[in-house]
Amino acid sequence: MFLQDKDRQALATFLRENLVQPVYLRFFTQELECETCQDTRTLLQEVVELSPLLHLEIFHFLVDQEKVKAYGIDKIPAIVVEGENDYGIRFYGIPAGYEFSGFVETLVWVSRRSTDLQEETKAFLRALPQSVTIQSFVTVTCPYCPQAVVLSHKMAIEGPLVRSEMVEVVEFPHLAYRYDVRAVPKVVINETVSFEGALPEAQFLAKVKEAIPLP
Repeated sequence: MFLQDKDRQALATFLRENLVQPVYLRFFTQELECETCQDTRTLLQEVVELSPLLHLEIFHFLVDQEKVKAYGIDKIPAIVVEGENDYGIRFYGIPAGYEFSGFVETLVWVSRRSTDLQEETKAFLRALPQSVTIQSFVTVTCPYCPQAVVLSHKMAIEGPLVRSEMVEVVEFPHLAYRYDVRAVPKVVINETVSFEGALPEAQFLAKVKEAIPLP
């Protein structure tokens, strides 16, 4: 059990007051050779029990290959957060510690089907000429990481061609090495542009624009 009684009650109230439309969680797991899969599953089950608008579906990473390919899952544990559409939002690793707040906030924005991003940001994201993948490398002990993750997820909600991935680096050390993650949050956009720290919206958007080649 992850949630204490008082936390469960507070979260249930928060979800009741803030969720608007159904949110679907697709969890990809494999009990063997995955240290946090069981814990992540337990956490998701506890959260889903707190709201009738939350729905959890569990897939086996090795068995459910059709779903794995459809959602583009390449590592586990993996959580897809969907509304009526797949916004491209992914959590790789357990969203615990500080990341739990970012996970809950993401549920709210997905349930609303829209975000509080600036109108010019939304317009740019909706008109993107090519796909953009934003990877946010985090740890569960980083208080600034959720800000970067949630902002990236908001961009995915608003931009049909945007994919946003949280990656917990302790669980995926090979990726920390590959992307030279020395401090978190570290954000990598389209494998070409990266920055450290939780940037405000305008500066984050500037980095997205930098990652898109000029025509």
